[in-house]
Amino acid sequence: MKPLILGAVCVFALAACSNPEAERQQQEAAAAQERAKREADAEGIGKLYDAAITATDWEKARIHGAALLDQFPDSATAQRIEPGFAEVREKAAAASELRRMQALWNYNQVPVKGGTQRSAAIYSKDRVEVDSSGAKQVNLVFRDHPEWKRHAYLVLQSSDFAKACYRGCQVKVSVDGAPARNMAAHRPDTDEAIAMFIDDNRGLWRQVRKAKVVEIEFPVQAGGTRKAVFEVGGLDGSQMPNWD
Repeated sequence: MKPLILGAVCVFALAACSNPEAERQQQEAAAAQERAKREADAEGIGKLYDAAITATDWEKARIHGAALLDQFPDSATAQRIEPGFAEVREKAAAASELRRMQALWNYNQVPVKGGTQRSAAIYSKDRVEVDSSGAKQVNLVFRDHPEWKRHAYLVLQSSDFAKACYRGCQVKVSVDGAPARNMAAHRPDTDEAIAMFIDDNRGLWRQVRKAKVVEIEFPVQAGGTRKAVFEVGGLDGSQMPNWD
């Protein structure tokens, strides 16, 4: 009797398994379940994307948006964000570039007699050959001292500025590719540092504050002039109170 029952069960099972309609329904149900899961996963990434947009964290938004469009391109969430994603990419690139330029600046605060000396300094983008010792970076410094007051100056790591600059000379300053303008400068008669002060420190500060790139051309002891390029767009004005 038992063998007959088992045989009947197997017959019914085989009949169900060989039923095309049942198989189709099972496949559709499985596909629907998979689509629902993918939509839920896409929606989860979409929420992270939306949160980054709200926080104006464009770099994080770009990462989440790219992941969403790459992994779930056919999802409703991907279709929702796709029209505005190009703008997000542009903003993320701009934010990344700003962060890079911000990291180029070095700020320092030193207690001195009468208060605090503050400085903001940046090295030239490329090394500059000023003598036969090899190309070296040029330093641009803004300094605020309670006794010596405010200054802006260039510092060389070797050689020197032209002798004429001990009496006074001109440097040429160009902002974001605009025609250069002359600014008065002088090299203090001291051996403490190879520095040349730009007399109109406030004028130079104002130019740097609105610029991305500043080029300064200066005369050197070896003869002729040299040009240093500074990527200044990341300057944090709050580090130098009352300069703006």
